[in-house]
Amino acid sequence: MIHSIDLPGHGRIHAESEGTGPAVVFVHADFVDGRMWDGVRALLSARFQTAAYDKLGYGRSDPVSSPVVRRRELEAVVDALGLTAFHLVGCSNGGQQALDFALERPARVLSLALVNSSPSGWRPQGEMPPLLMEMFAAVQAGDFAAASELQLRIWFDGPDRDQTRFSPEIREARRLSSVMNRIFVERGTFFQADPSLLEPPALSRLAEVAAPTLVVDGLRDWAENRRANRVLAEGIPGARLVEVDGGHVAPMEDPAGFAALWESMVQARRVS
Repeated sequence: MIHSIDLPGHGRIHAESEGTGPAVVFVHADFVDGRMWDGVRALLSARFQTAAYDKLGYGRSDPVSSPVVRRRELEAVVDALGLTAFHLVGCSNGGQQALDFALERPARVLSLALVNSSPSGWRPQGEMPPLLMEMFAAVQAGDFAAASELQLRIWFDGPDRDQTRFSPEIREARRLSSVMNRIFVERGTFFQADPSLLEPPALSRLAEVAAPTLVVDGLRDWAENRRANRVLAEGIPGARLVEVDGGHVAPMEDPAGFAALWESMVQARRVS
């Protein structure tokens, strides 16, 4: 089912839901959109009610013209879908937003899965990915094709993978990422920041997380992202850290593997 949800003062959010059973809400990484979860949702919707949405400025949602508090956007979506309690899955910045939501609304989150995410308040160390400044320059110059490709090289390929050696399945995931990323780049969404971070930030509050938590660590991701995964797993009580042979958006590369991993966590924790 397709939903059009209003975030007052900002615009309409495109959301999709399907299936019956316990609800699972998916929050996408900030260089793609809600379609990154299509493969996972297709596998889980026989046993769960799955929901995903395009954040404002992404995909099929309205462009964003002013900063959006992303955890409020998430709250608007789940409220509009009538979900009072649900499992929450987020990738990259989507995981950061999911974690902030879980700290702010703990009674609503049955379980938490964080894929290559960092907590709010996180301060990266060392050098940035080498193509990052080149990507910023391409965006500012209006060279959307170059900016989109550089984003894919940074966030899909990662630091040490050769895209010419990808399997057909991963090549298709990269192609879809390119389609999603181009929309985000052309709209200039990148420069619309979240103006209201959780205070105090999640980095100092990991011990407060009450929901059973899975932390997924992509072996092909950047070292600093992997360090953030370890901090999350060590700081969140009872969190389970699992390494997977994938990049920053690993669930796109292996939907079946991620769906099975997530469902095994839910069953093991007896969360329903």
